[in-house]
Amino acid sequence: MAKITIRTKHEEPTLTAFLASHAAQNPVSFHMQGHKGFAFYERLGFGNFLSGLADCDITEITGADNLFRAQGVLADLGARYAALYGVRHSRMLVNGSSGGILAAMLAVVPRGGKLIMARNSHKSAFNALTLGDVAPVYAYPDADYAGGIAGPIRADEIARLISEHPDAAAVMLPSPNYYGVCSDCAAIADVAHRAGMILIVDQAHGAHLRFFEREHPGFLPQSAESAGADISVNSTHKTLGSWTQSAVMNVQSDRVDMDAIDDKLQCVETTSPSYALMSTLDINAQILERHRSALMDEWRRNIEYFHKTSRNVRGLRVLAPKDGYDCTKIVFSLSRSGCEIKRTLEDVYGVYPELHSGDLVMCMTGVGNTRAHYRRLVSALRGISAAARDSDKPNGPNNPQCVRTQAPRADAAAASCWNNRNETRPVPRKTECVPLGKAAGRVCAQSLVPYPPGIPLICPGEIFTRQTIDCVRAFRADAVAVLGIVNGDAVRVGTDDD
Repeated sequence: MAKITIRTKHEEPTLTAFLASHAAQNPVSFHMQGHKGFAFYERLGFGNFLSGLADCDITEITGADNLFRAQGVLADLGARYAALYGVRHSRMLVNGSSGGILAAMLAVVPRGGKLIMARNSHKSAFNALTLGDVAPVYAYPDADYAGGIAGPIRADEIARLISEHPDAAAVMLPSPNYYGVCSDCAAIADVAHRAGMILIVDQAHGAHLRFFEREHPGFLPQSAESAGADISVNSTHKTLGSWTQSAVMNVQSDRVDMDAIDDKLQCVETTSPSYALMSTLDINAQILERHRSALMDEWRRNIEYFHKTSRNVRGLRVLAPKDGYDCTKIVFSLSRSGCEIKRTLEDVYGVYPELHSGDLVMCMTGVGNTRAHYRRLVSALRGISAAARDSDKPNGPNNPQCVRTQAPRADAAAASCWNNRNETRPVPRKTECVPLGKAAGRVCAQSLVPYPPGIPLICPGEIFTRQTIDCVRAFRADAVAVLGIVNGDAVRVGTDDD
């Protein structure tokens, strides 16, 4: 990639200056996005097009079609994605999977209706509850899972909730979740359909599952599309080759009213959809049509290479989950807090993971990662391991990047919060802000969301407990941003007279 030079009169760094500086360091990306940079497109023949992408930043001129009334090139693109995923309908999304989740929930659940949904859903699903005045019935993930992370949603849990709430319109869950844990969507679809309910699967982190399923059956869990979900929403930008904010909604059954879907999509998405973004959806489709088999094979071999070569890294513990795990997410710990490991990977080795939580670090691999990227990751882990051993020796070097700390276990605390069946009350209409430490016993009026992973620790209507407060503090101490904190250390709760 040609070196980018940005000159600015500003004394403070600008966004463009930061982006150019970051790219010039030749970083290795184990975070979103799935393409991992320009080299991926250049290798597959799209470099010239992307180098002139500014000229493609247009509006709905003649021949460009209209996203919300597609009859030409955009309708053709949707049909190609439907063929790629093997579904009835596909809709292009330019507000990310969040827009698709909002539209799906608002289209399927009547205003004021009831929805059975996973408590560890993404924050966009909770936003849809507010917009649609929807009453949630929470399904809790399996608490007995490897590494203290949230496990799958069980079909028997859904069946129990359906029997208790037969008036619910639909079931909604994430699969895979942020860490790659997949639920048995086929069993859940069967339970939901027998009750006459629609199944919506947030597959934002699993846009690649369908293609592995076709090329390497059994290597990864079953996709929502083949498992019988009525609606699945896929962030093609997270693991495949489109750009940030681009995604695809797939509809697999005639239980879904497509007119309602299209109406809600135009309600929640921008009226000025980016043709530059949509062009990357087209590029991603072309890449999958032409190179799917070779790319999935290369991806699988790289994952196997990492697991083989990392076995002898002393102190490294790679999460070895149970069945139903998307192993393209590499979750590990290495004798230090996750925050320290992540900082060292970035600052010393130029390797950028997706997130850290407590002792854990997660590397999100994608279609654009090369063997060289995995080599650098393994080499970096070996270096961190060796530095940690040296710092533990008597009179050994005091490496500030590798000093053992007693970091709060934010990952375990979060799993405990997400699995804790909190007492709930009606969502407050009158609210006030109180210090976090004084919120115990009060009704939450605004979600608190660590980002990433974007799963609320507490939702409006739930009661603050000491456990919740400790969990929020653990995330903040672990250098994770918690959305919903106001005025430095306050939270919004219902007033006593609400």
